[in-house]
Amino acid sequence: MHLKRVIVAAILLPVFYLYIMHLPPRFFLILMLGISSLAITEFYSMYQVRGIVKYSCLFLGIFVLSTSYFSQELLFNTIAISVILITSMRLFFKKDPLSSLQDISPPLLGLLYIPALLTFQIQIRELGPEWIIFLYALVWVSDSFAYYAGKGFGKRKLYTAVSPHKTVAGAVGSVAGGVLCSLLLSYAFIPLLTASSAIIIGIIMGVTTIIGDLVESMFKRDAGVKDSGLIIPGHGGILDKIDGVLFSGPVLYFLLSATGIAHSP
Repeated sequence: MHLKRVIVAAILLPVFYLYIMHLPPRFFLILMLGISSLAITEFYSMYQVRGIVKYSCLFLGIFVLSTSYFSQELLFNTIAISVILITSMRLFFKKDPLSSLQDISPPLLGLLYIPALLTFQIQIRELGPEWIIFLYALVWVSDSFAYYAGKGFGKRKLYTAVSPHKTVAGAVGSVAGGVLCSLLLSYAFIPLLTASSAIIIGIIMGVTTIIGDLVESMFKRDAGVKDSGLIIPGHGGILDKIDGVLFSGPVLYFLLSATGIAHSP
């Protein structure tokens, strides 16, 4: 399993880097549309969302992300329309009002949890492709540090009810990996980041990565599944790979906005 993870990462990471750094922004939108559709399909499979509701929500996810790319001003309107459509489908397709909230929650949450959170990455890409590399590298390094620190030193459990294998040592490793990666990337190709800003962002993103991972673990435990899918050998599903970045994307955008970087000419 470990060797398979390394081989897959060694193949995918260079391809991802070249794709992000050398192709125009519209290709990033296409990538986000594909990732979102696969991840939301995995989420709906976990909660047995099927039929017209599933396919309607897949379309709405594409609609939300595309709106984010072409017109940020209309994004809230698109999300509001999506909520209206999903709740209306439950009203007309199933006359019995009992369990209506239970029926509506998974499709609606899937839309807000995956495509809506991915819209922040569309905004980050507008700042430059290097920021997308920064985001994914930081999250994946944090995740790797958490894995190896937990495996090598983890004794005290972090949150057993949600994820029995995650440890306090793993959480510390995640933060350490976030700080280290943030500092290295700031020196390598993001001169806008000072050392102090890089450290602060690394700490916050390391913590956020853990929270994003735990949230997906919470959903999987609730749904009674080990992995969201099996599409990536040795790594699980798409949702398993982007759980940390779903939360870290908005947080990074907020941090860049707070520091003024997101508004720099």
